[in-house]
Amino acid sequence: MTKILMYSVRDDEVAAIQDWATKNKVQVDTNALEFHPDTAALAKGYDGLVIQQRSAIGDDPQVYQQLADYGLKQLTSRTAGVDTIDIPAAKAAGLTVTNVPAYSPNSVAEMAVTQTMRLIRNLEIFDSRISQQNFQWAGLQAREIRSLTVGIIGAGRIGGTVARLFKGLGANVIAYDVVKRPELTDVLTYVGTKEELLQQADVVTLHVDLNATSKALIDAAALKQMKSDAFIINASRGPVIVTADLVAALKAGEIAGAALDTVEGEEYLFNQDHSGEVLQDPLVAQLMQMPNVIITPHVGFYTNLAVKNMVDISLDDVMTILNGGTTDHAF
Repeated sequence: MTKILMYSVRDDEVAAIQDWATKNKVQVDTNALEFHPDTAALAKGYDGLVIQQRSAIGDDPQVYQQLADYGLKQLTSRTAGVDTIDIPAAKAAGLTVTNVPAYSPNSVAEMAVTQTMRLIRNLEIFDSRISQQNFQWAGLQAREIRSLTVGIIGAGRIGGTVARLFKGLGANVIAYDVVKRPELTDVLTYVGTKEELLQQADVVTLHVDLNATSKALIDAAALKQMKSDAFIINASRGPVIVTADLVAALKAGEIAGAALDTVEGEEYLFNQDHSGEVLQDPLVAQLMQMPNVIITPHVGFYTNLAVKNMVDISLDDVMTILNGGTTDHAF
């Protein structure tokens, strides 16, 4: 029987994994560990390997050759991002790297819309006031979505879904992307530069992959291009925004607020319980004290349908490769 090992498995994934294994008559074993050189030996004896993690595998490229020596042919991440994997080193060892680029565009898109709604309705500020039994609403007039221009940076699978949701709510939607998709022209208008988008948008929402061109895409200069009453939403990857620059812009009133489902250095913070501790990241600590900032621990993906799709698609790709086939999700 084919044997597949899955690393970093959460309790909420187990049912979907067991269901897939039963239907496909494949043995799927799991653990809660991240895949690193010191845990790689656990993969020995398996035919397929699936990981999911936010920290890099490590600097030792030999770990990929180690997997190949075990007889493995692939390395699958059940995530959209693959920046934790040294793809050239994996390919040099003969491994096919795959990901799950579209587990559920709606899950992240709905999160971006939800965060926008909370910001433009001042709900975080109301929550803070009401917790102190202050029920005053003067000075917190909201804006309706149909009065706003929403700017999307990265109009791919997720960004395109975001555009359709906002357009359905009556917003004017603009987008900046190096790839222009004709099928989206009924719901958005492309602008020529990032600067144009930043200057025009009342809400800027980020939906780009993390790569050399997107890292620090939103820095101090970019934030100064935005309207002083505009909001920024990051449901992509933490390093896309320079956190120090965002904190400075918020303090200076250069923008009105932010919703962050991802931040720089989140691998040391998110999905962990730091109750009663002093946070080691002073910038995140400052953001958490701002009433016009929403922070969620990278859970935009975390829905029932998305979790099942991440499991099913990743395991389907493993079997495709083991059976000598090809997948569109390979790098």
